[in-house]
Amino acid sequence: MRILKWLGIVVGLFLLIDILIVFGARFGDGPTAILPGGPLEAGELYAGPEPDWTFARDIPEMEFQLVDPSVSRTIWLQVVDGKLYAVSGYMNSTVGKLWKHWPMQAEEDPRAVIRIDGKRYERKVVRLGPDHPALPGIVSEVARKYGAPMDPTKASEVAAAGDAWFFAFEPR
Repeated sequence: MRILKWLGIVVGLFLLIDILIVFGARFGDGPTAILPGGPLEAGELYAGPEPDWTFARDIPEMEFQLVDPSVSRTIWLQVVDGKLYAVSGYMNSTVGKLWKHWPMQAEEDPRAVIRIDGKRYERKVVRLGPDHPALPGIVSEVARKYGAPMDPTKASEVAAAGDAWFFAFEPR
């Protein structure tokens, strides 16, 4: 009986610590690893002509926050022909339906802020249709950077089925 009591206390402490970490991350400046974070506030806000995003081609991740809701997360990024893109995969899977809310939220309000190398950029998140000419290049970049088993010749089919959603990050 005494062991069960101590086990309950230990499990309760671990749960409390987990809750505090997640709760604290929501109000911090940016995400922490896979934990979502608060609004992206630190770093210079870029003001100038549309960047050539080629500088970010080999950067694996960016911090991304929709304006509403102002929760930040870390996502993979792809650069094709100097333009910035991202893919949200597993959209038709159970895990995707439970975990991935930002793609639907971006369709409702596309205003976003991203942070790459400590610099923030105001963006508009635009979902690409299955016939968008950049899709094969985006899929090729996902395969190159992350070793994902994606076939560029099937990019349109994947987009049309809704298994993966493809987004461009355009100026606001």
